[in-house]
Amino acid sequence: MKSIIFIVSLLCAVALPAQTQWHDPLKEEANVIQNQGWTHEIGKTYQRLPDRAAKKVRKPVWSLSENSAGLAIHFYTNAEKIEVRYGVTGSHAMPHMPATGKSGVDLYAMDSDGKWRVATDKFSFGDTVTYTFNNLSQSRYHKHGFEYRLFLPLYNSVKWMEIGVPDSAEFKFVPVLREKPIVVYGTSIAQGGCASRPGMAWTTVLSRKLDYPVVNLAFSGNGPLEKEFVDLIDEIDASLYVFDCLPNMGSLSSEEVIRRTVYGVEKLREKHDVPILIVDHIGYRNDELNELSRETADRMNAASRQAFDSLVELGVKNIYHLHKDSINMPADGCVDNIHPSDLGMQVYADAYEKIIRKILNMPVGKISTTRPVSQRREPYIYEWKERHAGILQNIQLQRPEKVIIGNSITHYWGGEPGRENGSQSWKNRVQPAGYLNLGYGWDRVENVLWRVYHGELDDYRASEVVLMIGTNNLGSVSDEEIVEGLEFLLEQIKIRQPEARIKVVGLLPRRNKESEVTAINRQISKMASLNNYRYLDVGNKLLTKSGKIDESLFLDGLHPNEKGYSLIVNDIIE
Repeated sequence: MKSIIFIVSLLCAVALPAQTQWHDPLKEEANVIQNQGWTHEIGKTYQRLPDRAAKKVRKPVWSLSENSAGLAIHFYTNAEKIEVRYGVTGSHAMPHMPATGKSGVDLYAMDSDGKWRVATDKFSFGDTVTYTFNNLSQSRYHKHGFEYRLFLPLYNSVKWMEIGVPDSAEFKFVPVLREKPIVVYGTSIAQGGCASRPGMAWTTVLSRKLDYPVVNLAFSGNGPLEKEFVDLIDEIDASLYVFDCLPNMGSLSSEEVIRRTVYGVEKLREKHDVPILIVDHIGYRNDELNELSRETADRMNAASRQAFDSLVELGVKNIYHLHKDSINMPADGCVDNIHPSDLGMQVYADAYEKIIRKILNMPVGKISTTRPVSQRREPYIYEWKERHAGILQNIQLQRPEKVIIGNSITHYWGGEPGRENGSQSWKNRVQPAGYLNLGYGWDRVENVLWRVYHGELDDYRASEVVLMIGTNNLGSVSDEEIVEGLEFLLEQIKIRQPEARIKVVGLLPRRNKESEVTAINRQISKMASLNNYRYLDVGNKLLTKSGKIDESLFLDGLHPNEKGYSLIVNDIIE
């Protein structure tokens, strides 16, 4: 009897293996399938076109639209192990494209500082395809993990899918992003042929480079810029439309290429004034040996450029052209005569990024403070991107007259969500003056740049923009890099709000860094003056005669309390 009791006790003492909790994206209340284009109609599927399109497009187009190319699922988790299992309708591989690209998935993490990390481990292809990612690292700021992005198969149709994490782990899907997407209409090249994995398709690489939604409406052998499909694309409210269709237009006459290009631009321009980008055929890899191949590509490019030139002459605005020389596909950039390898996909993505950043006014610099990134450094209080989505919604509703952009010093002045450090002066003075709070805890200069590039200053005209940012960059980069980043950021603010009076608030003093703050504020003041921004140095009111912070005006040596905010509010809003 004692032996039995001992064995039972021993079994109880041994930890049971962790159970897996499985999450089905299609069973979420909110739509979580990213990059679909018609989310309200098809958000609970893995297809790319609404059902009604089956009667409008050719059968091959409809069949290919059921491939999940470009679709992605975003989620947060702190799991050290992530499993993905799913079923597909077609064969796993093609002669010139591996199973990992045609039917596989790709998992990327975006860490708390906005840096991309690719996850790789084990996978298996069968009736059920499985991917397992073990020993995943964690955030150095908190215990709530990273944001993950799962990119779906490029050339297969997903029947069902589940994402599994240990039952002790946190897990939350990210709803569909609110930003207006870039919409790409194209051929097999844009669909993803022949990337080795979904994350290497050029549209997917571009979405990571820009950290922006990209809707992939490309169809292998079936993207010849057809009227029926242009009419469908016209339904999508985009930030940019891309026509990369020439590789499927070789059988058409030059006149027909011109006609379809002109129709596509004019149709979109009837309802949308956003940019349209027309892209050259890169040419065939054997064009030096095959005269017919060279003539075909050259003829299509000549016709497309003729259409572009005629549209410009007619006064059509905001249209752009990507020349094949700007793509500069290397001889070894394809797996065959036309379909890019991973090398070729990177070349495509680089060329697209360069021109799209110019078109959409989203330049990047060489130092960290001029390279836009998101962040997730305090999810224990709120989700940074959830706040961003809420801000975009508020902007649509309120069309604010004035905004204050900043970090937690700004955010917690207003008090929602999270702490209320100075809510009385905000509610009594700032809010009645018409300001919208665009402060985010832990933000640095480069994080504000990301927010500016993702719509927080778009679609309204402010009379005033107040910028209070930079203190969280202290110690991680030089003062000169902070000032250069501020100047870069202010230029982007001015582009989006050309009529606004722009105020630059010097860094507030902080415990044990008073002299450092004073020194950098001299540089900020000089930069602001040279660029005709109004500079405000309000921090002196928070110092003692000895030059140290007045502790009675702060909560923690960094964030002012109610009394501290009340001393600086007049200088900021008047």
